[in-house]
Amino acid sequence: MIASISWKNIWRNRVRSGVIIAAITIGMFAGVFTATFYKGWIKQRLDAGVETEVSHIQIHNREFGENYELKSFIPESAKLEADLAKEDFIDGISARLVLQGMIASTETGTGVRLLGVDPEKEKTVINLYKKVADGQFFDGVKRNPILIGKKLAEKLKVKVHSKLVVTLQDSQGHLTNEAFRVCGIYSVGNGMFEEMNVFVLKTDLARFVQMDETTSHEIVVHLKNHDLLKENEEYLAQKYDQLLVQNWQQLTPELGILNEYGNIYIYFFIGIILLSLGFGIVNTMLMAVMERVKEIGMLMAVGMSKFRVFWMLMLETVLLTLTGGVFGILLGLLVTAATSKKGIDLSFYAKGLEDMGYSSHVYPTIEINMVVVIVILVLITGLIASIYPARKALKYKPAEAIRIDM
Repeated sequence: MIASISWKNIWRNRVRSGVIIAAITIGMFAGVFTATFYKGWIKQRLDAGVETEVSHIQIHNREFGENYELKSFIPESAKLEADLAKEDFIDGISARLVLQGMIASTETGTGVRLLGVDPEKEKTVINLYKKVADGQFFDGVKRNPILIGKKLAEKLKVKVHSKLVVTLQDSQGHLTNEAFRVCGIYSVGNGMFEEMNVFVLKTDLARFVQMDETTSHEIVVHLKNHDLLKENEEYLAQKYDQLLVQNWQQLTPELGILNEYGNIYIYFFIGIILLSLGFGIVNTMLMAVMERVKEIGMLMAVGMSKFRVFWMLMLETVLLTLTGGVFGILLGLLVTAATSKKGIDLSFYAKGLEDMGYSSHVYPTIEINMVVVIVILVLITGLIASIYPARKALKYKPAEAIRIDM
């Protein structure tokens, strides 16, 4: 009964109610679409960072550090690799040699990080083999193949089958150089990663620096269940406490922060929108109450309790908010669904975005949990916004309210 009356009261002034509903709809559409856009952007960056760049867990010698010391390899790495293969929560392992060196073409040169890998094992820990834009993943070149990033290829002005000379320090402390030929050029949408990381065969790199082929500086681990990342990392850290075991959040702190605070940013943004809309709702309902003081006084005079009047006015506000909120959320979800397959092209900002590791083609993502939270926030906004106008109406005594000339 009261709900029906409240709904009819909303439309007594169609223009005013229509304007506030439109404002709420536009505000919620902007909030929902921005949230799904940002969520998709975060997901793409995390997927690229984890599945393409670092994988789930990496194991190093504690002295390896950021300088990639040649002699700071993992003791008995072949045995460790065999032990890890027995763990049922691991579905991919790749042992690498990791060195710093110089790479040069006929045009120019630059410093890079060289990763000596086994191509087949590498496919089990990262999906870089799927990101080769030109050439092949360690195929097509018989001797000393090298896989480089698109950004580095542009900097060195080389293409597939071009010759590159790598210079570094061998295990004896001597500077040495070796010629490699580009077998493929990968593109991951991260300019910094593409420019700094080059991949060669582990056997070639070991021969180059005069080290045993079974020696490894880094063991990369891919898990079957990413949700158990923390538990699995802690288990390995305790089991191999003499080594440094780190998950991707520790290896790439910027991705960890993005993962931890991404949702907070989204809800904070939506909260600002709802706060702004809340003031508009309060103002609209306060005007509606002030226009109906005499009517409210008459309702209380004929026996309607203050609680029922309070409840009626609260329902009006909540229904007004929910109407605009639901329309806005549905509109936001529809636009997200329409753009989620083809994505949104930000190629105008591609250079700057890719330099920071972000894709210039974004696919908005809908998460049910996020939609539910937004609906709850809209409901809470309606409830909070309804309290002051409803309390204002109850301050008048029936006899005084009836005599007020509006």
